[in-house]
Amino acid sequence: MHIDELTQIVIGCAIEVHKTLGPGLLESSYESCLMYELCQAGLFIKNQVELPIIYKEQYIATGYKLDILLPNELIIELKAVDKLQPIHSAQLITYMKLSNINTGLLINFNTLKLVDGIKRFNL
Repeated sequence: MHIDELTQIVIGCAIEVHKTLGPGLLESSYESCLMYELCQAGLFIKNQVELPIIYKEQYIATGYKLDILLPNELIIELKAVDKLQPIHSAQLITYMKLSNINTGLLINFNTLKLVDGIKRFNL
């Protein structure tokens, strides 16, 4: 499946979660429900995937985790904040670089219209 198709499916699933739950909940609630929707859509996904840093050829366990990963395809970083800040975008871009994944979606569920809280990034 092409990456554009994957991102459209993910966005559709996120919209369904937001339409059902609305804004104002914890990020973990949206993550669990989005995982359910993505599985129902037939996507192979993983959540809370450890993201180590390889620093000067040393494996460093950092405690960083990818919210949702479509292996070798897409990172989905979830937020439930009043407003996305530049650091949120920087975080996702860094995760993409560290994991060699070229596409990422940043989704903030704490918005009245979910489309206002979605950003796509490509390396």
